Amino acid sequence: MNMYAEVVLPIPLKGTFTYSIPAGLSEAVLRGSRVLVPFGPRKQYTGLVWRLHRVKPARFQVRDILSVLDNTPLIDDKQMSFWEWISQYYFCSIGEVFKAALPAGLKPGSESGINSCRPKKEAFLELNPDWNNESRLNDLMDKLRRAPAQLELLTGFLRLAGYTGKEMPLPLLRKELLKKHGLSRSALQSLLQKGVFTLREKDISRLKPDEPPSSALSVLSDVQNRALEGIREEMKGKGVVLLHGVTSSGKTEIYTHLIAEQIEQGRQVLYLLPEIALTAQIIKRLRKIFGGKVAVYHSRYSDADRVETYKMVKEGKGVPVILGARSSLFLPFQRLGLVIVDEEHENSYKQFDPAPRYHARDAAIYLARLHGAKTLLGTATPSLESYHNSKTGKYGMVRLAERFLDMKLPEIKLVDLREAYRKKQMKSHFSASLLKEIEKTLEAGEQVMLFQNRRGFAPFVECTECGWIPHCAHCDVSLTYHQKIGRLV
Repeated sequence: MNMYAEVVLPIPLKGTFTYSIPAGLSEAVLRGSRVLVPFGPRKQYTGLVWRLHRVKPARFQVRDILSVLDNTPLIDDKQMSFWEWISQYYFCSIGEVFKAALPAGLKPGSESGINSCRPKKEAFLELNPDWNNESRLNDLMDKLRRAPAQLELLTGFLRLAGYTGKEMPLPLLRKELLKKHGLSRSALQSLLQKGVFTLREKDISRLKPDEPPSSALSVLSDVQNRALEGIREEMKGKGVVLLHGVTSSGKTEIYTHLIAEQIEQGRQVLYLLPEIALTAQIIKRLRKIFGGKVAVYHSRYSDADRVETYKMVKEGKGVPVILGARSSLFLPFQRLGLVIVDEEHENSYKQFDPAPRYHARDAAIYLARLHGAKTLLGTATPSLESYHNSKTGKYGMVRLAERFLDMKLPEIKLVDLREAYRKKQMKSHFSASLLKEIEKTLEAGEQVMLFQNRRGFAPFVECTECGWIPHCAHCDVSLTYHQKIGRLV
């Protein structure tokens, strides 16, 4: 009896598409693996096998799967459950979730099959075993005295590789050796032709998982320790805990202690940030403590980096901590123990366009529940829904009311601009009190920052017929309309 597969395609159409499994592929087609299938008169798509069955469709002619792209399933049951929840909760097709969930190197273009990301390769130099003899090596060096550049390169290699004359020296990166000695490639080429060195290409990780940490966990203050103990206590009975800490109270230090606990238990941690721009400063702080155990995942990273991160997370080794924006929710976590949603109140966690239009904070809570993990929401200004859930007992809540080292909060002065305009005390858009404070600050040799809450007449313009919004040619920011100059900037 023939086998059939329900296949998800990366198109905004509801449901799955039924294909028959040829006899030669019956063992290879697995639930969660990618397959190449025909679609329409001429197109081919890479789809995802969602379900296998033996029920032949009666109302249409079934076409065969063309080929299988994975030896093992790319996504597991938990990911499928998560995708189904996203699809149902946010009213979109599974195909749209599929398109958003995988990095470009693991998902198709419109009809081209699979895009492959090649592993990163580096050229390594190894000493030919024939020369791993002290007397032969001395003879070689005598011969190379007439070629000083070659001799310098050989001695430099032996020194960097820690050669003792007993064991084979370790391989060295070609570019590292040339950089150290500032020599041309011609000297190296001559040594390769003479058979002194052999050149081998090896796959290397882009993520540097072996990078060592440079500092230990910070010592927490008494207030931070109480908050940490409070979080642990709340997590015994609640799946979600809200950490309501004032600005500069040291929430990140508390996060690092919780992350360290999860790593010790062999669990994975997802650390969500609302903006890609924030990841640079946080990754420096985390890598000082955890070294190469921290990986970054967001849309600004190269596709090859994201594919490698995806595979390492799936293997469950190397990078137990993922720091990323909302797209990192779709990574194939194997032992997820903790999800941290920093600045949980931010609107940037909401995906507006294209579908799926999910909220990363809410989706993170569901994802953690699927894995039996805990969720920590951190913020100085909780969202109304999170605050309500904590007050009604649905979430746990821990307060961190003091700033680190008892730093004082900045003084805030409100200026009534309407009254200042009425009394003609304004200079252009600036109040007299603001100008006075700016002058005082500059006289003291200090700096001033002025924040402008909105630029232009409209934050974006949209076509009324097709809904197209013009974006910057170099990034994903929508262009702002400036009425005065009549331009999009």
